[in-house]
Amino acid sequence: MIKSGTDINFAAQLLKKNKVVGIPTETVYGLAANAYAEEAILSVFKIKNRPFFDPLIVHVSCINQVNEIAHWHDERLKRLAEHFWPGPLSLLLPKKTIIPDIVTSGLSQVAVRMPQHPLCLELLNRIAFPLAAPSANPFGYISPTEAQHVLDQLKSQIDYVLDGGPCTIGLESSIVGIENNQLTLFRAGGISCEAIEQVAGTLHLNTSKSDNPKTPGQLKSHYAPKIPMYAGPLTKLLKKWGTKKVALLYTGTENYNVYFKFNLSPTHNNDEIARNMFRAFRAADQSGADVILISFVENTGLGMAINDRIARAVIRD
Repeated sequence: MIKSGTDINFAAQLLKKNKVVGIPTETVYGLAANAYAEEAILSVFKIKNRPFFDPLIVHVSCINQVNEIAHWHDERLKRLAEHFWPGPLSLLLPKKTIIPDIVTSGLSQVAVRMPQHPLCLELLNRIAFPLAAPSANPFGYISPTEAQHVLDQLKSQIDYVLDGGPCTIGLESSIVGIENNQLTLFRAGGISCEAIEQVAGTLHLNTSKSDNPKTPGQLKSHYAPKIPMYAGPLTKLLKKWGTKKVALLYTGTENYNVYFKFNLSPTHNNDEIARNMFRAFRAADQSGADVILISFVENTGLGMAINDRIARAVIRD
């Protein structure tokens, strides 16, 4: 039976033996392994049932550790790291040969970030290698934001989950790199476009969805509940699906009469919506409803990242 707790030394010893460990970050829980060990990375892909063409993010303990695994080829990216790390920002950098090709799905660049969670940082400082860590969920399913989510969905496939409490941000990191000499956003995430542009200048968008991704987080379908989920104006959706058992994910203070409901934020606050979103997806999926209904949010701040996750999880209506 998989165990959880706060024993950093035990987690570190398992990782040193090329085992796979669930770890907390400020974004979502990760499924971590030694980024230098192909055998350990292969286990991550197998446990998640993740396709090998979908690359992983490498987590480092400090900015200086990046020099071991990648090249700082653009000053704008270095500036972003100095400003936002530790934090929910991954940077796409030309990789060095020490990073196995399996980590990057054979691509020449590796996504790197320094996580903000204190337990995760302490763990990284007790080992001599960075960690490759996608989200700790079966491939394509809802990302975990609590240790119990990892326990529930991975069962006995890993030896330990380091329990750092609920994730404070609740959705994955933003991914930024250089494309055609332009600072480019490849995945919207825990840091807004506005904040990135204030530090490093104009940000171009390449958040296209693909069946053959160039970076983590670009697959067309992801984060999806098993129950069919639809997005659009709630009034329209409720009119169409109101005779079914509806699980409604909503914001505001209106009192809906439905089978199951989860208020993402009474005040329409995007930070609160982000923290609650994957937990709400999971609760709705376990509610016994026939359909899950949700609306898109204002596309400001974390709104772009929230809408991106909704779009990948739902059937648009």
